[in-house]
Amino acid sequence: MKNTTKMLLAIMLVIGMTNLGQAQTKWNLDNAHSSVKFSVSHMVISEIEGSFKTFTGTIDAAKPDFSGAAVDFSVDVTSINTDNEMRDKHLKSDDFFNAEKFPKMTFKSISFKKLTPKTYELTGNLTIRDVTKKVKFNVTYGGTAKDPYGNIKSGFKASAVIDRLVYGLKWNTLTEAGGAMVGKDVTITLNLEFAQAK
Repeated sequence: MKNTTKMLLAIMLVIGMTNLGQAQTKWNLDNAHSSVKFSVSHMVISEIEGSFKTFTGTIDAAKPDFSGAAVDFSVDVTSINTDNEMRDKHLKSDDFFNAEKFPKMTFKSISFKKLTPKTYELTGNLTIRDVTKKVKFNVTYGGTAKDPYGNIKSGFKASAVIDRLVYGLKWNTLTEAGGAMVGKDVTITLNLEFAQAK
């Protein structure tokens, strides 16, 4: 009986240590040192750039190297900014985002795979309007450091190319030469800094 009790205690101790080793560390986005930008071709000959000014994000990581971490991100579509008021108004309309009906654009990770010490592959579900599609981001890990106020920060750069048409952002017209006024492929670039929750 004593041996059985000792064995049970040993098993419980191992389980407890395992759970302790998998404790989640939460990281919150530092908006002041982050950006969400995009670019798309215009008339085939140039690119228009824009950004979203309001966004939130978190990382829940069980490992110090962030592999397998869960990533959640949300963007306020009404905060779109292309430095042109008329264009921004058009982008918020039903021709594109329909920001009044669908004010948020969200991303929820499925996997976060470490490829090299500094590169990752982030796969998840991106929802724009009422359409959800799987998207893969290429991520570069900038490193982790402590700021002058004692906060632990980690930096990442992520990029992906999406087809805007599959998300219902379908407005377009043709140039005189027959090319698309607005390209279908949109490049998303995220420069993100996260602070470890205390």
